[in-house]
Amino acid sequence: MTTVLIVDDEYLIADILGYALEDEGYMVVKAGNGRKGLEVLDRERPELVITDFMMPVMDGLEFAQAIRARPASSDLPIILMSGAHGSIGRGSPELFAAVFDKPFDVTKVIALVEQLIGPAN
Repeated sequence: MTTVLIVDDEYLIADILGYALEDEGYMVVKAGNGRKGLEVLDRERPELVITDFMMPVMDGLEFAQAIRARPASSDLPIILMSGAHGSIGRGSPELFAAVFDKPFDVTKVIALVEQLIGPAN
């Protein structure tokens, strides 16, 4: 099953996005900050990561940099979702495959996920 990791400290947003992706057939795993996200990344080996920017412990930028620094995940697609820092993500195309501003259109996120990693199997 195709796995997507959602990293966001706003659990409602993570849940809404997670349910939408699960409805499309993806397996979804979640973490509340970047440090926990790295633990889940190592354990679950997702095909794609969706992360928030503003989070405690490790923000989305630091999280994406940590993912890129690991050989096993250096080319993993990462989507950034941000309420206020989208411009930072857009200025880092080497880190992020795409940036969505909050509030986001769930159908557009799902369409991009399918474009990046294919439909869920």
